Amino acid sequence: MLLEVQLVHAEVGARVVRAHAVAAGVPLGSALGEGATAEEAEDRARERLLAQIGPLAYSALVHRPAAVKPPPQPPSSQPSVPQPRPHPAPIAPSGPVDLTPAAKPVEPEPEPAAEPQAPAEPAAEPPLDPEDWSAELARLDLALQRLGWKREQECLYLERAFGHPSRSRLTTYADLMAYLRAVESLGVPSDPAAAPLPLRRCDLLSQCDGLLQLLGWDAQRGRRFLEEQFNRGSRQQLSDDELLRFNMLLETAMLEQAAT
Repeated sequence: MLLEVQLVHAEVGARVVRAHAVAAGVPLGSALGEGATAEEAEDRARERLLAQIGPLAYSALVHRPAAVKPPPQPPSSQPSVPQPRPHPAPIAPSGPVDLTPAAKPVEPEPEPAAEPQAPAEPAAEPPLDPEDWSAELARLDLALQRLGWKREQECLYLERAFGHPSRSRLTTYADLMAYLRAVESLGVPSDPAAAPLPLRRCDLLSQCDGLLQLLGWDAQRGRRFLEEQFNRGSRQQLSDDELLRFNMLLETAMLEQAAT
């Protein structure tokens, strides 16, 4: 069994690390940890992973750094949650038929008209992607200059992270920002063949699906939890950072559920 550790988010005073356990190609569990340093975040991720898979399975894990982790593959679309089947209407028990004429039903008095309710506020929509990416591309050039990476080094890193060696093939703003945040978080020097890879939005959504399955929550329960935490009706309305925080809240809920 293998234990993979990956730095997925970095900013001033905060690091988020993901620990992932795999046995014979089958995922056993994953956990996120947050801390002021990467070491603290990794320790917390390991503790959460231990609580998920148990001490016996955890003791058999062989640590594998994130540098040798293959590029993430796009997840399949989220499976629809089956709706519960309606219960059949109860059948009245058989018995003697009452032939007594029924009393004339009393017509109920008309109820007063209900007061019109104020329309519900529409759910907040996610901000549109900017049409001009020049500021982000300029930040990316500065980050690459700081690392001392030439075109060859950048192509190698892009191939590992996105499956292609060209920056021009980053067609979504989310992928560009994931790439930019990952490059800006790297220290000097950094080897493009071993540097931590960015955690893409498709990976965050895939991890969220797995956590919801482990919790045993259906789509309605997960949506209610999302509304309680972020006042949003859909995960698509979350930014990448908010989606990462949402996954960490799901992991906390899973640990609390296991403790009860």
